Amino acid sequence: MTSEIDRWKEEAEAALQPLFTARNRMAENNQRKVLEAFRAEGVSDFHFAGSTGYGYDDQGREKLEHIYARVFEAEAAIVRPQLISGTHAISTVLFGILRPGDEMVYVTGKPYDTLEEVIGADDQDGSGSLRDFGISYREIPLKPDGEVDVGAFYSTLTSNTKLVGIQRSRGYDDRPSLTVSEIETIIGRIRETAPQAVIFVDNCYGEFVEEREPTQAGADIIAGSLIKNPGGGLAKIGGYIAGRRELIERCGNRLTAPGIGLEGGPTLQTMTDFYQGFFLAPHVVNEAMKGALFTAHLLSSAGMDVSPRWDEPRTDLIQSVAFPDAQAMIAFCQSVQAGSPVDAHVTPNPSQMPGYQSDVIMAAGTFVQGSSIELTADGPIRPPYRAYIQGGLTFEHVKIAVTDALKQLNKQ
Repeated sequence: MTSEIDRWKEEAEAALQPLFTARNRMAENNQRKVLEAFRAEGVSDFHFAGSTGYGYDDQGREKLEHIYARVFEAEAAIVRPQLISGTHAISTVLFGILRPGDEMVYVTGKPYDTLEEVIGADDQDGSGSLRDFGISYREIPLKPDGEVDVGAFYSTLTSNTKLVGIQRSRGYDDRPSLTVSEIETIIGRIRETAPQAVIFVDNCYGEFVEEREPTQAGADIIAGSLIKNPGGGLAKIGGYIAGRRELIERCGNRLTAPGIGLEGGPTLQTMTDFYQGFFLAPHVVNEAMKGALFTAHLLSSAGMDVSPRWDEPRTDLIQSVAFPDAQAMIAFCQSVQAGSPVDAHVTPNPSQMPGYQSDVIMAAGTFVQGSSIELTADGPIRPPYRAYIQGGLTFEHVKIAVTDALKQLNKQ
């Protein structure tokens, strides 16, 4: 079986060369976009100094936020170490924009697990959720094929709908991720139905996978994590929000306090990593994407159910793989952990994690805790037993780790 897997590996690399060439071209275009933003903003080494205390007059922070705004073609941006995760960045957007009596509607079905408690969808009172503040929530279920049900907009979105949420990535779901072109079409239909609504896109896992971002397709505001794509594997903490200036200012008031807003927020020793990571992000994302293509091709050769397939369009880092049972899923994730540069000797087991309704296994032998731009494999232990493989600082690491994990799985 080992020799057969080695043959599949060689066949995958040969078959994927045209797609690798196309992805390299896309990465070059994204790299040029970032480079031109750095040049236009006149970045110098003193911008990397950081600040302490209140963080007032932090020129490096302001310059970096201008760069993010340029790259994402937004009016303004927040890029801060005080945003500890993608969920925190999203929560800051929702609490910053919505007010008691407002309604939020997600048009991409049930959102990612960690947002359920933010919304208050778990019916737990007193947690400080949106529901506790009198903000109502509805969602439009996806069609059976996973597509957004735009036909339901007219019966669901009303004049009271203050914010419409779109989740670009599949999260822990079987639905396909949304391309930027698909998001653009959805935004057009939302504008027709609820022109007053703020359109928010959860952009986690999607930055630099395509040549456009949702703000370039009509979204009012987007958010994401720096320990995913835009941190380039160097950022050790942080998140970003980009969009219309008025909305960014509201989010700044939520992040710090009214009256302080975007003026405060020390950057400490994070600036070099934030700048260099964002500069490297197009290349690092490309390495991860080539790893995802390879993973899909190799595992499909082994007869496994993968989504997306290696020859389907991609808009995020996530590669979903289905297993026949929980034991096989756990064994595969443990093998990925064993192929990691950090904590390879540790055996991950399913456990309860904050924000998740099911036990979750996380194989994450990463330099930065929880970093999803580094190679990880995780998922909730529930049918249909899908693991979500994402990231990879180098294509070579993904290739080695996934090939070895498949060999180990076949020994079970």
